[in-house]
Amino acid sequence: MEIKTFSDLIDWTRQLHQHLALCLAHCAIKNEQEQARLLLDYLAEHEAKIEIMLKLFEQQAAPKVLKTYIYDYLSHQPIQSHRTCDDRYASLGFDDICKEVIDYHQQVIELYRDIEARADIPEAKALLGTLLAMEEHEAMRLARQTGRMSDL
Repeated sequence: MEIKTFSDLIDWTRQLHQHLALCLAHCAIKNEQEQARLLLDYLAEHEAKIEIMLKLFEQQAAPKVLKTYIYDYLSHQPIQSHRTCDDRYASLGFDDICKEVIDYHQQVIELYRDIEARADIPEAKALLGTLLAMEEHEAMRLARQTGRMSDL
């Protein structure tokens, strides 16, 4: 997907979370470790909720800001995601799954920070600030919850 506007950025991020949710759910069935299966189920549900949040966010954001072009996006390295669900998570253990998913969220956070730092329009900067805060909050929540799960 080519990202030209803030609307494209939000939709692209939403699709990444949706894809990750589907992949995690698919791999949960195939993972042989019970703790990893439970984690994958939880993470799939969490990613699906983020996808819904982004969809609602896109519906509620000001149309003028959503249509604003993002010229500097290409200077950011693309997010490393597994665009094809190749059962990668089915063979990983609990800790490796956590590292992968948290790293994925960190890449999204860095992308938002990078674009926010380059935004000149106050409304666009505010939109990115809100997206960034949401993504950071969800990443912290994810880290906290997975930490609790590993204690069990």
